[in-house]
Amino acid sequence: MQPHIILASASPRRSELLKQIGISHRIMAVDIDETPFANESPLAYVERVAAEKSAACQALLNDNLPVLSADTSVICDGQIMGKPLDLDHAISMLSRLSGRSHQVYSAVSLRGDHHWQALSISEVTFKTLSADEIIAYWQTGEPCDKAGAYAIQGLASTFIESITGSFSGVMGLPLYETAQLLAKQGIRVIT
Repeated sequence: MQPHIILASASPRRSELLKQIGISHRIMAVDIDETPFANESPLAYVERVAAEKSAACQALLNDNLPVLSADTSVICDGQIMGKPLDLDHAISMLSRLSGRSHQVYSAVSLRGDHHWQALSISEVTFKTLSADEIIAYWQTGEPCDKAGAYAIQGLASTFIESITGSFSGVMGLPLYETAQLLAKQGIRVIT
């Protein structure tokens, strides 16, 4: 099947989510500096990084397929929580999330005839986690490369008391917003 788009991401979760809604795609991950700027708000950060990923990918292409990219960040107390560096960092992150709510910002960028962006903001509430639960979770390997040190679609789903917003957005690609952007480019999920 001919791809509809290029996915500028190596994330297997984003690829699976696109397959779930029937969007065929070719993967072309790009490597950009994702360091937040000084005093950059979390909202500006996720929108900028998503836009830079799609622009970098489009600049490398020799075809006219639209380029889709996304960036997802876990935000706690107004601060971006990146990926954990090690066990101690994961313990610190998950302890901050324990027993309270945080936000997940997921920005989507689509470059085709024009450049469009969309944003999903979700609120996730964790149960209170024990130190033993956090360490056992780290030892599964699941949180190692995840923003906020957790994967909502995996074992961490048992930590979630509630979610308001987009489950797929917390996974890394908000499907409602993505479908809206694809429709602007003439790519419809349901025809």
